[in-house]
Parts: sequence; structure tokens; C-alpha cells
Amino acid sequence: MKLKLWMKVLIGVVALLILAVIAIPMFVNANTFRPVLEKQLASALGRPVQLGDLSLSLLRGELIAKDISIAEDPAYGTTPFIQASSLKVAVEMRPLIFDKALRVTGLSIEEPKIHIVHGANGSFNFSSLGKNAASPQAAAQKDPSLPDLKVDEMKINDGVATVDSLPADGPSRVYDKVNLAVSNFSFDKQFPFTLTANLPGGGDVSAKGDIGPISKTDASNSPLTADLKVNQFNPVAAGVVPKDQGFSTVADVTAHATSDGRTFTSNGTVHASKLQMVKGGTPMPKPVDVTYSIVHDLGARNGQVKDIFIKTGSVGAHSNGTYAMTQAATTVDMKVSAPSLPIDEVESLLPAMGVQLPSNSALKGGTITANFVVKGPTTALVITGPVQVDSTRLAGFNLGSKLGGIGALTGVKSGDSTEIRQVRFNLTYTNAGIRTDNLYALVPSLGQATGAGTIASGGALSYRLLVKPALDQGVGGAAMQGVSMLGGSAGGVASSVAKNGIPLTIAGTTSNPTFSADMKGVTSSLIQDQATSLLSGKVPKSTKSGQDPVSALSGLLGKKK
Repeated sequence: MKLKLWMKVLIGVVALLILAVIAIPMFVNANTFRPVLEKQLASALGRPVQLGDLSLSLLRGELIAKDISIAEDPAYGTTPFIQASSLKVAVEMRPLIFDKALRVTGLSIEEPKIHIVHGANGSFNFSSLGKNAASPQAAAQKDPSLPDLKVDEMKINDGVATVDSLPADGPSRVYDKVNLAVSNFSFDKQFPFTLTANLPGGGDVSAKGDIGPISKTDASNSPLTADLKVNQFNPVAAGVVPKDQGFSTVADVTAHATSDGRTFTSNGTVHASKLQMVKGGTPMPKPVDVTYSIVHDLGARNGQVKDIFIKTGSVGAHSNGTYAMTQAATTVDMKVSAPSLPIDEVESLLPAMGVQLPSNSALKGGTITANFVVKGPTTALVITGPVQVDSTRLAGFNLGSKLGGIGALTGVKSGDSTEIRQVRFNLTYTNAGIRTDNLYALVPSLGQATGAGTIASGGALSYRLLVKPALDQGVGGAAMQGVSMLGGSAGGVASSVAKNGIPLTIAGTTSNPTFSADMKGVTSSLIQDQATSLLSGKVPKSTKSGQDPVSALSGLLGKKK
């Protein structure tokens, strides 16, 4: 009997509780709390906040607003900063029901649309959040019945963030699946956070750390410690890099960042795949790994790159310098040091820069040393500095067949490779292509070449060189036959060419170069040499074969006078 009695009592209690849960919302008009909640949120954020109809969920301990709108900073437009169809406000039930007091313990915004604007001065539209609320005037006028906003948990679930710039610099960048979780939130204390989102054009980002207290002058400059991870970031698809620049890659980033509100420091790694540097370039077959360390002045919007180490395969180069962010662009002033790099590895970088070696050829052995200065806006960098190549071989390239009659004169033999003892030049690299000045090349089978030229972004060549063949090469083979036509003339073709050189034009493309000699320049030098020799009485007017030196040279090169 007693057991049955207790069962009846228990059932009755449960029934009463269920009735209470059902009945209390009928007697508690949730909308009476809407003005108080709007004021509390507006007071904390320093911006007008509008809520739709409120309902009470006693089981979840929540007030639920059908709509929420947080106003924009007027300096950035009129579109609301945040709009959402649902706001869940966790509250303490006892004070709410019995004392009609609103004590918020949690906020959850469901599927919000967030509009982020980056201003010309470097500030964001969210920089002023809490700023007006923190002013002395606002503090003096604050309703004492509204406590400071301090919540145990704050969430943004499945949001969409649209990022724009003022003035507009291209289409909006849209981040979806934005999820933010904050614990123990307070404007005047540090609190932990986690953030995840999908990137525009694919990939995702996640961050975890601590932030706060929120800066009273610029919320974006609040003290911060965070670890960041980015997967499959495509800067072109994300709208960070314009499509027409020709730069592309897919990168993974791991970074650690700290800020004291004045100075931002970061170090981390970037793993870049399919890197292409210019229009017409070919993505690199090997990934590029970058480690970096920077210090950024938040107020001045400039910083120091303490070190960047760029590595692909066994090739590595260090860089350091400074940068500055302005309304128009971000400009850099960097130095790059790349000493004695193995050419076999460097070769893989060339296609990404729009340089293709001749078909079926490859550089084998040797080293390259370069020291560059990188200056200008990131959208139009100018790279300058000396480059030197030592002791390499262009395998699979028959220089003799390309030179034709010029090869006969210089003594270049046909073969499947070309030895290059040294090449040095001053490089200038821009979006338009590559220019090489003060070029010097020592190719044993050819001799010495000096001059200058350009490689356009599409690979087109335009070079003017002066080639001075070595006598021990130039008087051999077919060239000897040409020399014999001069009947032992002391000022013959070979010695004249060795002295004055052959003007040589290189055109075509890097993958299929063409070579042609300036015959007018060669014959002019020969005529001058012959005239000088005639006046001195050292050389007859014609050779034993009856040809003058100019005719002999023309015949040797397969040319007609």
C-alpha cells in the first residue's frame, strides 16, 4: 500500500511539473523582456539592436527571438552588420519568472548574415563595437538596471560572412559555414574562442586562442593569442589575388599569432602547391615550403619581415625586409639571398616564371648564385639584382645546328649538349617579363658573348649579343677551310672575327630560340681591318683563290655578297 501511495505522489509531482512547464509560458509574456534585452545588447555593443517577437522555452531555459538586427557603423553604410532569423538567449529562469529580472547567461545566433567591411584607413566596420558603450558619456547615461554583458557562452552557428572593401576593390568575398564559440565572454576580460569557416573558392580555416580585453578604441586591435590553420587556400578563387596577374597556387598555412593591441607578431609555415608566378607560366611540379616570421605595427600599418625561408626540393633562399600598407596598395622592400644553389633543382622554378628551356633539353650540374632586391606594390613587384651561373651543361640542345654557318666560323661542333662555363648578368623582373643587362657568357665551344636582352612574359626572346670566338676553336674544322681561302693572310677572317666579334641576334622563344648573325656588322669590321692592313702593306688585296676576305666570309657562312 505504501509503495502504491508513493507512486501516486511521484506521478502527481511529475504531472504538476509538466503542467507548470506548459502553463508558465502562458502567464509569462516573453515580449515584455524585449525592450530590456534590446537595451542591454545595444548598451554593450554601442549600436542599435532590434529584436523580433520573443517566446519562452522553459525546458531549454531560453528566450527565442524570431529576428535580430545589429546596426552598421554609419561610416561604413546602412546595411546591418548582422542579420539573423533566430536569436537564442539563455537566461536564469528563477529571476525571470519570480522577479521579472533578465540575467543573460548565453547567446546563440543561428544562421546569421554578417557583413564585414574593410575601410580605406585600415579599420574594419566591427572596429567600433563597444566603443560608444565604453565612452565616459555612455557610462554616465547608462541605465543602472542594465548589467554589463557577461555571458558564459556565446555562439554563431552556420553563419555567412560577406567581406567588402571601401572603396570597392573587386567582388565580395563570401565565407560560409562560419561557426564561432566563445566562453566566459566579457568586454573587459580575456576570453577563449574557437572559429571555423569555409573559404571562398574552396578550402577552410580554423582558429583557436584567447582574445581580450576588447580594445575601447578599435576592437580589431584587441590583445590576441591564436593558432591558425588554413587548408587548400586558393588566393585567386578567393578574390585575394586578381586573375589577370597570372599568379596562382593552392596553399596550406599553419601559423601562430600574438598581439598586445599595438604590435602584432606571427610566425608559421606555408606549403604551396602548383605555384605559378606569371601569365603563361606553368605550375611547378614540386611544392614550395615557406617559413616566416613578421612583426607588424598595428597603428602605423607597416612591419618588418624578420625572415622568410623559401625552399623547394634542395633549393633554399632567405629573405628579409620591410613592408607598408596604404590605401592604394601594400608595398614591400625586401632582400633575397640565394647562394650557390644547385641548378638541377632551380630549373624546376623556371616554367613557373614563364621561362621554358628549349624542347627536350635540361640543365645538368653547376650552381647559380643570386642576390635580389624586391620593391614596389605587391601587384607590380620589381625584382633586381646580379645573377651568376657556373659550370653547367645544357643537355639535349645542339648549339651547332642552331648556329648554322656561324657555328662553322666559331668552331662549334654538333652534339647533344652545350657546356656553359659561366653566365652572369644583372636581372630586372617585372610583370611584363625579364630583362638582363651587362650579360656575359663563356661557352667554350663558342667563345665569349656579351650584350643584353629581354624575355617577355610569354617567353619571347629579344637579345643582341656580340660573340668573340676563341681562336683555338674558330680556326678548327670548317672554319679552317675559310681561313685557307685567304692564303695565309695575317689579318684573315678568323683573327678579325676573334678581335671584333660577331653581332648575334637571338629571337624566337625560350623553348625554340633562333640565332642570326649581323653580316653587315661583320663585313664592316673586315673591311676596316683589310683597309688598315693594306695601308700598312701587310695583306694583298685578294687571296690566292682570287677572293677578298669579305667574299670568303660570306661564302663560309652560306651568304652571298
